[in-house]
Amino acid sequence: MAKLDEAKEYITTLRVYLSFLLAIILSVGTGLTKLYISENTGLLFYLGVLIIFISMFGFIKINKNLHNEIKKLKDL
Repeated sequence: MAKLDEAKEYITTLRVYLSFLLAIILSVGTGLTKLYISENTGLLFYLGVLIIFISMFGFIKINKNLHNEIKKLKDL
């Protein structure tokens, strides 16, 4: 039973990480939109685009890991 609880806790932790990454993506995306509308596309704009792409790849990786853990949980 302890192994099941450990797996469930790990899945919960991954969901929290996904929530943080989603909040980062949304907030940076909002800032980028504001910069784009005000036609202020400088270094800060392109740095934000880079941060969004890195965050999206992290989101995809964590999401795949989450789904793999859920599949493993079915076997327990």
